Amino acid sequence: MSTQAHVLIVDDDPSILEVLEARLVAAGFSVSKANSGKAALLFLKKHSVDILVSDIKMPEMSGIELLQEVSTILPYLPVIFLTAHGTIDGAVDAIKSGAIDYLTKPFDGIELVKKIEDILAVTRDKESDAVEYNGFIWGDSLVMADLKQLLHKVAGSNANVLVLGESGVGKECIAKLLHQLSTRGNNPYVVVDCGSTPSGILESELFGHVKGSFTHAINDKKGLIESADKGTLFLDEVGNISSEMQSRLLRFLEERTIRQVGAIKEKKVDCRVIAATNSDLKADVEEGSFRQDLYYRLRVVTLLIPPLRDRFEDIPRLARFFVDDYTKKNNLPSVEISETTIEWLQTRSWPGNVRELKNGIETGIILCKNNVILPDDLQLETNETVTTHGGGQGFSIEESEKEAIIRALKQTGGVKKDAAELLGISRRAIQYKSKKYNLDSSKFKK
Repeated sequence: MSTQAHVLIVDDDPSILEVLEARLVAAGFSVSKANSGKAALLFLKKHSVDILVSDIKMPEMSGIELLQEVSTILPYLPVIFLTAHGTIDGAVDAIKSGAIDYLTKPFDGIELVKKIEDILAVTRDKESDAVEYNGFIWGDSLVMADLKQLLHKVAGSNANVLVLGESGVGKECIAKLLHQLSTRGNNPYVVVDCGSTPSGILESELFGHVKGSFTHAINDKKGLIESADKGTLFLDEVGNISSEMQSRLLRFLEERTIRQVGAIKEKKVDCRVIAATNSDLKADVEEGSFRQDLYYRLRVVTLLIPPLRDRFEDIPRLARFFVDDYTKKNNLPSVEISETTIEWLQTRSWPGNVRELKNGIETGIILCKNNVILPDDLQLETNETVTTHGGGQGFSIEESEKEAIIRALKQTGGVKKDAAELLGISRRAIQYKSKKYNLDSSKFKK
């Protein structure tokens, strides 16, 4: 295998663990062992593995019970069960509970290796294709790890998903990933830009029309909803649709049927709906500009993508990915982004989020000298200010960041959480900046 996958094997029989380890190591895998379900859980909470191979019948905690525990902390971890001939029914139950596959004892080592390789190939291909297609990098922050886990958990369902987040955070990428990682991944993925399509045209675009239904309708036209049959329909900037279109969309979500403009008969359509917006739909519902019943239909599951300013620890990986991606796609020599530049990027508030970072990096690659990107090469705005929530004096991050943080800490008596809110930055950011400037918050206590 091109990269060494990590397999955790679990069995209460030491001899079976030895046989499994020998076979898998010989096949090129990295192997860890656990002699019980509880030991396996402890290991998984501290270490990353690519696949779990476990016996079903074990004392204290059975393989099925282990699967149930694992699915709550690592819902996308593939699990293969080993079972004796007399407990095949249990293995079938395990498959229904979420296991990928099973083998009966005595097992064929070659068959086990083949199963593991096939499962990992599918998993890696899906994730690799998704990243390559979307240019989406999860980063190292806890908030994005939580989002990734939730995305994998809901990807396999047919539930409607509402993706929320500021402009530039990657809502389209998340929607595409949801489709690719779902059982509908090989079927159509249809994108509707509700934000830029006039309401008069949107009805025909979504539902289609029949010949002669209005002026210029010279042919029948299939709508985008029907085009997404058996696949996924992505409604981008759904908060911008008119009240009439809200009613028609609600009817489709409730009945899963559409009627083309000018048609009499209705058609059944089976598609999953993912919607996205950077507006506050809940506030729109409260003021009456967005239907409450449609809001609840769209947000069966909500995925909130945090802004870049709340996950500054992701910036190094994102920046280096954008550098490598742009240079490779444009056949340019390799470019380095200096540590000074990375640290500078982590001090910005990023109103344009990941999109702004990506555009800045591409500018830096074009303008840098000696293939090293420095802060000035990025041509990003340098006069960003963060204003206090009370509408008071603004603090210039670029010109006097340290002074601004000191003033905020003094005003809040050294409470970093309150100082972060005052400055309009995340708690993680103020922790980082306090450490950067060697600021002891206890000195500011009142």
